[in-house]
Amino acid sequence: MHIVVCIKQVPDSAQIRVHPVTNTIMRQGVPAIVNPYDLYALEEALKLKDEYGGRVTVLTMGPPMAEAALRKAISYGADDAILVTDRAFAGSDTLATSCALASAITQIHKDMPVDLIFTGKQTIDGDTAQVGPGIAKRLDMQLLTYVSKVRSIDLDKKQIVVERRSEGGVQVLNTSLPSLITVLEGTNEMRFATMANMFRASRYPLKVWNREQAGIEDITKIGLKG
Repeated sequence: MHIVVCIKQVPDSAQIRVHPVTNTIMRQGVPAIVNPYDLYALEEALKLKDEYGGRVTVLTMGPPMAEAALRKAISYGADDAILVTDRAFAGSDTLATSCALASAITQIHKDMPVDLIFTGKQTIDGDTAQVGPGIAKRLDMQLLTYVSKVRSIDLDKKQIVVERRSEGGVQVLNTSLPSLITVLEGTNEMRFATMANMFRASRYPLKVWNREQAGIEDITKIGLKG
């Protein structure tokens, strides 16, 4: 089983500033953290890896400094990490971001088929909850949002059963793989990084892709233009 977890390095929410002209988030000089909701997604992926085996690949799109977020994910137990970074991505909104990430996941899938994609329910800088569903739509995957628990996975039948929180209670859904899951906060508790994984994270040769390596040819669909 191959799981891709999309994470994002975000500005500390207490110090976010917005550019007065472009209305984009100004990240210079603002402390960065891993989006808290994405840590729930990462832990859920690692739990499934522990139970069913397989690999966990962590993917992020951002500036070179986002490398720190990926190394943290490796320290928790992720197997691979890919940073998609290019000046052409600057100013991306949710539409452009989902386009870039979906293209990168397509490239990952060529090397090793992807069974599951995990994201947090939303990010604390945008709060739109649109990127996960946008990726699922572009990749024509089953979409499971606001998931609070993964009940079971049948790898032979390519099926997954999850609990999804809704206004009326909890829905139990059974669908086919591959699927994209957005994970609710409080679903689990992030494990501690082991010393061995922290050493591995410090030495890990991150894969860094520009837009061409991520399979993006049309630059009008990414960045501020996108």
